[in-house]
Amino acid sequence: MHSSRPYIARALYQWLLDNELTPYIVVDAEQEGVEVPRQFVQNGQIVLNMGVSAIRDLSMENDAIAFSARFGGKPTQLMVPMEALIAIYARENGVGMVFGHEPVMPDADHDEAESAQDDEAGPALASVDEPDDNETSTSDQQEGGAPRKGRPSLRVIK
Repeated sequence: MHSSRPYIARALYQWLLDNELTPYIVVDAEQEGVEVPRQFVQNGQIVLNMGVSAIRDLSMENDAIAFSARFGGKPTQLMVPMEALIAIYARENGVGMVFGHEPVMPDADHDEAESAQDDEAGPALASVDEPDDNETSTSDQQEGGAPRKGRPSLRVIK
């Protein structure tokens, strides 16, 4: 399964622009493949202005964000692998998203036995049925370990 990070990052970037806000990204500059001006890195991170007037030749692909920007008047090509993207937010009000660490997904070239074994070890999702009109429950589970009746939701089962 592909990472959701590039899809969410592209959507948030466009949403910020549509709302006339200035997108900023926070990048883990210590990650492999990150190409940013090292003199502006602080505590292993760098904050980059992604506003349309601040960058050129933007490419937001599934594997990386690439663009050029000026630092001290000097044009610089930047490369941010998606794994190094920590957050995207609006400069004006801080609205945006911080990305957590994503679990490593098996590659498509793994054989089926390995994939099945990985699936069994990972968390699973369980759905909760909608309640009947006359039924209420205050406990998390009913007798027998069945999920409680209530509003539909998803829970992580380990």
